[in-house]
Amino acid sequence: MTSFVYRAVDASGVNARGVIEAPGPAAARRMLRDRALLPISVEPASKPLSIALPFRRGSARIGARALATVTRQISTLVSSHVNIEEALNIVAQQAENAKVAALTSSVRDAIMEGRSFAAALGDHPQTFPEFYRASVSAGEQSGRLAEVLAHLAVFVETRQRNQQKVKLALLYPALLAVVALGMIAMLLVYVVPDIVRVFVSRGAELPFLTRALIAFSDAVEGYGLYAILVLLIGGFLFGRWAAVPANRLRLDAFWSRTWPIARFSRQNNAARFAGSLATLTLSAVPLADAIDAAAAVTPNRHLRTRAFMVGQRIREGASLRSAMSEAGIFPSMLLAIVASGESSGQLGPALDRAATELERELDAMVSTLVALVEPGVLLLMGGIVLLMVLAILLPIINLNNLVTL
Repeated sequence: MTSFVYRAVDASGVNARGVIEAPGPAAARRMLRDRALLPISVEPASKPLSIALPFRRGSARIGARALATVTRQISTLVSSHVNIEEALNIVAQQAENAKVAALTSSVRDAIMEGRSFAAALGDHPQTFPEFYRASVSAGEQSGRLAEVLAHLAVFVETRQRNQQKVKLALLYPALLAVVALGMIAMLLVYVVPDIVRVFVSRGAELPFLTRALIAFSDAVEGYGLYAILVLLIGGFLFGRWAAVPANRLRLDAFWSRTWPIARFSRQNNAARFAGSLATLTLSAVPLADAIDAAAAVTPNRHLRTRAFMVGQRIREGASLRSAMSEAGIFPSMLLAIVASGESSGQLGPALDRAATELERELDAMVSTLVALVEPGVLLLMGGIVLLMVLAILLPIINLNNLVTL
């Protein structure tokens, strides 16, 4: 049986879409007619070269909100003792988004072919990040898939909610900066030249600020488009350079050591690591496997390499506290809580408390940075406008010093 994504209309003309299983397209159309539906299109859900279903490697992924919803649905079904194949089938049938339906059907087809859930997710790396697949793999190997999916659903939902909060907070400063820069550019190109031409025509020696404004205005008018083009090409080339794993590792190492980004980067990575490790430990995943999965969550590749060393030291017989201390990337608060958790035999709850505290500190740090962005943009734009006004007013104030031809 093959899964097909269909679009159809019923007898009243209402559009319907979903996923249906049938031996072939003709059988799928016949089954739709038996349901009193007139098929409009019937396409294989897991067609690898389909342009309409962009889920192959390197293609676009579904949004974070959709990923959080799918994860919660699968988690609820698996926790209710529904096997993963049937859970994916139910999610595909209920999906209102054709992309989500096709994606879950494709994953289900791969599982039906004998592959593991984590391996099936690996066919869609743009949709399911590395930490997602690593957590699922650890859950499958430990037989605790339901628990891991439940914690993973909370993690994905929390991450999506935090990302949305930051984006909304930065929306107004970003719009303000764009509008202000546009107005400044228009002033430099269309207004400033006409105003300063009056002073230039009199042959007087203008203040340095006015001369600098004239020079900058001429540069924007003559080379502004070329500068934008150079910036775009430079950004594209930098992106290609950073896509190389070795270069990305160097760049991440730079961010992890450079003030003031280093503190935020280490805090963010420590919170991700502790939260994922707490989730997997509470789900009874073996510690070494849980550490490897948690290490895959850390965004910074340099710190991720150090985190993987913790798992190696655990396999060599070291304690978690000493292994994390040797890595040299975790805050002292996390190390102290891990030590107390190991001593009391309550490592999972201790990690959960540490992750909660780290997330609280990270949220406070992000809120502070976001709160500083808006006044920072206002001050920067206001300062630029003030310099432009001074550059225009200074010759007027010193009008008596101008030499009349």
